[in-house]
Parts: sequence; structure tokens; C-alpha cells
Amino acid sequence: MGLFDKLKNAFGSKEAKSTELPEPKKTPSMPKAKKPKEEEVKLSPKEEATLAGEPYINILSMDVDPNDINAGAFELDWNDKFILNLVKAGYKYKEADTDIDLVNRWFSQVCRNVALEVYEQEQADPEHRDLRKMTTKDIGNGRSEVS
Repeated sequence: MGLFDKLKNAFGSKEAKSTELPEPKKTPSMPKAKKPKEEEVKLSPKEEATLAGEPYINILSMDVDPNDINAGAFELDWNDKFILNLVKAGYKYKEADTDIDLVNRWFSQVCRNVALEVYEQEQADPEHRDLRKMTTKDIGNGRSEVS
């Protein structure tokens, strides 16, 4: 046996050996996910308003400074339609105004309106009206002291 025959035997013959691969094992199929029923899909009020093309604004939270009861902050949430309505209503003063600028202007105006309404109602009610008694004292030379 020659060298060539020895190499041929060492590496196998040229005759075709079965090169078929074993059948792959089938993996079990995944269970199908249940499609959510329409009633299971719950949209937030903001999403509902947005889909309906309606403006949306909501107060998410309110914080009051424990050291100063008159100081606080509100966290607001809104959609694009609400901002568009503010722009149409004239709350956008300059091109650089952000959505937050517009909402702050609007919210400040709402707070002013509430304060003015409360004041006007108190002034219209004689029991709550500021009915301070004024006294006038003549101090001479055509002058008066009012207290």
C-alpha cells in the first residue's frame, strides 16, 4: 500500500458516504396569544379626547409648600388640540412661545377669573362686604383726616 492509499484511508474514501443530516426535532409550537377584546382595551381620557379630536386639559397633581400655605404648584397634562385652541384664542404672543408658556398664561387667567368672581360675589353680599366705618376729623386750614 502506497502513501497515497494510506492518506486516502485515513481521511476516508472518495466514495460518497451518506451525508444526510438527522431529522431536526420539532419544537413545540407556542400557544397563540389571545387577542384583547375591544372592551379590554381601555383608553385614558386624554387618548379618548385626542382620538375624538377634542381638546383635553387635566390637573395631575397639586403641591402646597408646607412652610408657606400660599405657595404651591399644579402639574397639568394636555393634548395638542388644547394647545391649538389656545393659539386660536390669542394666548400665543410670539413665535418663541412654547406650549408651556401658553398653558401657563391660560391657567393664570383662569385663576384670576376665579379670584375676581369670588371677590365680586363677596362685594355683592352685604353680610360679607367690607363695611368699615369711616370717620372724618377736621384738622384745620380746610384739611380733614379720614380714618
